[in-house]
Amino acid sequence: MRMDDRNSAEPAPTVVAFGETLVDEFRDRAVLGGAPFNVSCHLAALGVQPVLVTRAGKDEAGETLQQAMRARGLDPRGVQVDPVRPTGRVKVSETGDGHRFDILPEQAYDHIHASLARMVGLSAHPALVYFGTLSQRSEESRRALRDLLGAVDASAFLDLNLRDPWVDAETVRWSLGRAGVAKLNEEELVRVGRLLDLDGDTPVALAAVLRSTFTLQQVVVTAGPAGAWALDPAGRLETVTGTPLRPIVDTVGAGDGFAAVVMLGLLRGWAMADTLARADAFARALCGIRGAVPDSLAFYAPFRRDWQLDAEATHA
Repeated sequence: MRMDDRNSAEPAPTVVAFGETLVDEFRDRAVLGGAPFNVSCHLAALGVQPVLVTRAGKDEAGETLQQAMRARGLDPRGVQVDPVRPTGRVKVSETGDGHRFDILPEQAYDHIHASLARMVGLSAHPALVYFGTLSQRSEESRRALRDLLGAVDASAFLDLNLRDPWVDAETVRWSLGRAGVAKLNEEELVRVGRLLDLDGDTPVALAAVLRSTFTLQQVVVTAGPAGAWALDPAGRLETVTGTPLRPIVDTVGAGDGFAAVVMLGLLRGWAMADTLARADAFARALCGIRGAVPDSLAFYAPFRRDWQLDAEATHA
């Protein structure tokens, strides 16, 4: 299916978001996180039907996840419960260069059951599957992702989210080979180039090599305060220049918000220039609140209005 063949008269599309759910433990608070969870929350609030495929522990954090999903109206069918292993945890510390993440090993999301993931994918009929690299650090969850992608007729959106020490060339290479769209930041782009021994004197040249090597439909690159850009198969470059940030409260999860809006644009058939501008504006707004996901759905109202999402839902 071509993502841009969809139109606003069709029912809300479904996105399967595969991977980690976890608790980010800051010095003064603990909040639910994990890119697939954050992306699912944003998509649901913006009129897409997400199905989160993950695994959580039979513990307090796992119950908190279930409660949060119910409160946000998220589809619970993809959440597996592990009776032995804990819900994922990440210890977050702030440094002069940003946030440092200490991602604990052997968590529930490392053991996503392949057959269950495949069945959820088949029942959801997704237009798009979102995945990253962290949840592929274990063989069991790697197999679940491969079975899921092999079972559905859907484009795949790769959000690399490289997290040390869980980065290896084989996983990155396989993920890029399976993706239709790859989203990464400029630092990750340079790192992937070195990891896979790709040539390119500039970020754009490197992205062109990456796109052609893996036959990607789009390479989308974020550049922090400088904005973002994207490269398509014809070599067309779309850019958005970053606007001044409002006072920054918290940058955690801004990239997840950016990814969610890019997927929304792909599903709605927006022009890439509009998609980048909207994704950048949304990510910057997230930097002005505490946490990766807004507490109130009122946060999304101006974006829904400006992007005419409510009008699209009315005619769906």
